[in-house]
Amino acid sequence: MTLNGLLSRIERAGNRLPDPAMLFVWLCLAVLGLSALLAAVDFGAVHPLTGERIAATNLLSVFGLHRILTQTVENFVSFAPVGTVLVAVMGIGVAEHAGLLAVILRAIVVNTPRRLLTFTVVLAGALSSLAADTGYVVLIPLAALVFLSAGRHPLAGIAAAFAGVAGGFSANLLIGPLDVLLAGLSTEAAALARPGYTVSAAGNYYFLVVSTLLVSLAGAWVTENIVQPRLPKPPTSAVAEEMKPLSAADRRGLRATGLFTLAFVLLLLAGLIPEGGALRDPATGSVLRSPFIGGIVTVIAVYAALAGIVFGRCSGRYATVGAFLDGMEKHIAAMAAYLVLMFFAAQFVSYFAWSNLGAVLAIRGAGLLAEARLHPGALLAAFIVMAAAINLFIGSASAKWALIAPIFVPMFLLSGISPEATQMAYRIGDSATNIVTPLMPYFGVVVAFARQYDKTAGVGTIIAMMLPYSVVFLCAWSLLLLLWVALAWPLGPGAGVYLQGGA
Repeated sequence: MTLNGLLSRIERAGNRLPDPAMLFVWLCLAVLGLSALLAAVDFGAVHPLTGERIAATNLLSVFGLHRILTQTVENFVSFAPVGTVLVAVMGIGVAEHAGLLAVILRAIVVNTPRRLLTFTVVLAGALSSLAADTGYVVLIPLAALVFLSAGRHPLAGIAAAFAGVAGGFSANLLIGPLDVLLAGLSTEAAALARPGYTVSAAGNYYFLVVSTLLVSLAGAWVTENIVQPRLPKPPTSAVAEEMKPLSAADRRGLRATGLFTLAFVLLLLAGLIPEGGALRDPATGSVLRSPFIGGIVTVIAVYAALAGIVFGRCSGRYATVGAFLDGMEKHIAAMAAYLVLMFFAAQFVSYFAWSNLGAVLAIRGAGLLAEARLHPGALLAAFIVMAAAINLFIGSASAKWALIAPIFVPMFLLSGISPEATQMAYRIGDSATNIVTPLMPYFGVVVAFARQYDKTAGVGTIIAMMLPYSVVFLCAWSLLLLLWVALAWPLGPGAGVYLQGGA
């Protein structure tokens, strides 16, 4: 069977699954039933850090019923993808409604060499992790428009951007909030075997820089050679619409928008550069943990809306300032199906967390691997596979690491493998399968974006598109780490693969 035939079968099988919203309904019911069944047999595990026993919690109980009744609304309104996506959609909706996005994208396509377009999209996705969830709600839909403007299928743009944003989540050229968070957890875990050992936030930096190039090249190769050939060419009329030459009014609007953008950036820099800048963390002065980074989606949404208004007024497309409200309303109306999907997805994520099933499975799986006596390279490779498998069921990178770091960091440390190497192996497994699990919170977002261009797109469509990226990332990234281990290159400043001076 050819690769295309296999992916087509996966797509058909996946699309036989219920509508994504209905799929989460069934998953909610399944978790409720499993929680009762496994709680009855006392299914549990001992937390390696606290020594506390974690057991499956029966949600089909009075306690579970009360929790479901009192927290259903909170589950939905506090679910990260809901507010983040809606705020971004309102802001970007104005820019699109005013025609600003179409004009900018035409200019990008004209000035970017075709051979670098896919690489640039994947690279931008990998770098977007610095700005929290911005890549999911901003870059992915923009990538679809960029590809459409270039005469290519927008689903290929969605796939390339999703691969970079989620599959390349742990690859970056700069130190970000995730590096700080994981390093803190690794330091706590290392203290169990070697008190005083500190894992720096830059402990994986050298490896991550090379990983960024690897992920971008691999993602571009998969897009061009596997994903794009499976997709039909977009309608000629749609491409022609996107490639219209810029009018005098468009150029006038772009000039005004450029001046506004310069003023907006200068205003942001005034709040970020000074030591006591208004946009820095008031307690520490940090930029990484500042209100600016925490509210980056809001910043982007506000900028997009204001830029859209400026462009609309100066190009003559908006007769009144209030015309932008129509753009907001239309784009929010288009998200109705997405909101229904997110309601049930939010309930499932909460039920799964309340049941403790993910935590128990993660600890038990880690325990099985800990009992195996393997060569350091084989041990790290097996750990990557295990982390990738766990990632199919637990979405949060920090939550998984908090669970399994206390097992693997001390175990590998006593075997002479540095905590930094263990952490990097975890990050590879955690990133590679983000793009193929429907349980990942933003997976539904990608399905919703895909349906704007293909009404028949479903879970199977996205899984079939993204599976080649997942396999290639997992293999190539793992081989890169094994090469690093074999050559004993430093993973970051002062952080080797092996411990110096023994465990």
